[in-house]
Amino acid sequence: MTGMDTTGAHDADLKKELNATLQARRELGDEYESALVDSFLEKVDQRIDGSVERRVRRQLAEQQMVVARDSRGPKSTDSFGERFGFGIVSLVLAVPLSAIGGGIAELPGLLVAWTGIVGVNAVQAARSSAWLFGRNRSRGSRQDSAWED
Repeated sequence: MTGMDTTGAHDADLKKELNATLQARRELGDEYESALVDSFLEKVDQRIDGSVERRVRRQLAEQQMVVARDSRGPKSTDSFGERFGFGIVSLVLAVPLSAIGGGIAELPGLLVAWTGIVGVNAVQAARSSAWLFGRNRSRGSRQDSAWED
């Protein structure tokens, strides 16, 4: 059954429950009205709880599928600590590379050393920032309504 079919069946059952409650109130009188209303509202609460529970389980299953799908893909190295550490190491290594390149080949050596440093950092930034090349990081995320059953 689809979600719409079960909703229709639930509505019909709820309508039957309401009619039975109203009939019982007519037969039993005003003194039992509060107990009958409480009983009917308890049944409505149970239906709502069941519906919410099904929706939550479905959403959790969908999220678990997305996480499982993403975990099979390449690992992301986009954490702040890794980017910060890479930048620090790059700057620390830039000092001796600049000294060696500038000392051996003067300005052209210095330019080659810094071109290499910038190139390595650009490749690292491109790897950790998928948006740089237009790749969508949130693949598998859906924009469905959370209210659908």
